[in-house]
Amino acid sequence: MDTILGIKTIIAVVETGSFTAAGDRLSISKALVSKYVGIVEEQVGVRLFNRSTRKISITEAGKNYYERVVPLFDDYSELVDNLAEHETSPRGQLRISAPVTFGESNLAPLLPELLNRYPDLSVDLHLSDKIIDMLEEGIDLVIRIGGVDDSNLIARKITSFPLIMCASPAYLEKHGHPTNARELEQHTTIIDSNFRIGFNWPLISKSGEPSVAHVKSHISANSPRAVKEVVLANGGIGLIPEFVIEEQLRTGELLRVMDNHKTLEFGMFAIYPHRKFVPRKVRTMVDFLIEKFS
Repeated sequence: MDTILGIKTIIAVVETGSFTAAGDRLSISKALVSKYVGIVEEQVGVRLFNRSTRKISITEAGKNYYERVVPLFDDYSELVDNLAEHETSPRGQLRISAPVTFGESNLAPLLPELLNRYPDLSVDLHLSDKIIDMLEEGIDLVIRIGGVDDSNLIARKITSFPLIMCASPAYLEKHGHPTNARELEQHTTIIDSNFRIGFNWPLISKSGEPSVAHVKSHISANSPRAVKEVVLANGGIGLIPEFVIEEQLRTGELLRVMDNHKTLEFGMFAIYPHRKFVPRKVRTMVDFLIEKFS
């Protein structure tokens, strides 16, 4: 067994917490992971993991091994990456996690251009609106819309997306156009349950005066695309990220509501593990995102 492969296997087991998940990250079988771990333990002469029929746990020696070997592996990876920097294009599989709606509508259409530009790359795109553990899932890069509160990760801000209050022309023709928070409270709204603001929509007038509309709603959804569809069906006023409704605003299928006020905006971040070495494929993707969205 190659020494580097053994090190990668130990790192994968520690960070994912199981032989099965480590095998998924490395694209090898659980049995092969177990074999490689056994070989490394034989080489170093200590047990790195305690095993039972249901779970594994890392030993004190395993923790020491992991803490010492991660910087060494990063240095080796950086050396290989730097040697190839000027000779080849970025290569290898890039595992990306992104929110469902953004990934489907904004990111996926850009991937052919990325791979035409960098033919030695491949992309494994995971779409989920849940917060994931990058190390456990073996994800190289997370694209997140909203805040970042994990100090163990590096978050590079790419751009900001404002939330837009909007409704269908038919709804506004029937119910009228609200012009302030009190009038907005008389309308039916559609709630995106992903937003912590809930039924309290913050507003800022052009003169900078803040207010809060305590809106009412009979429909909520945890998807901005679902909120958009309800609004398109004349269901009420929605508060939707601009990137979700750009086309409908352009065609007039949706109209801005209270465009004399601003509301929240969310940052778009590229997130990767807080380590000294950042693989070239990750740096390439971050630069690509900045080019396309900044």
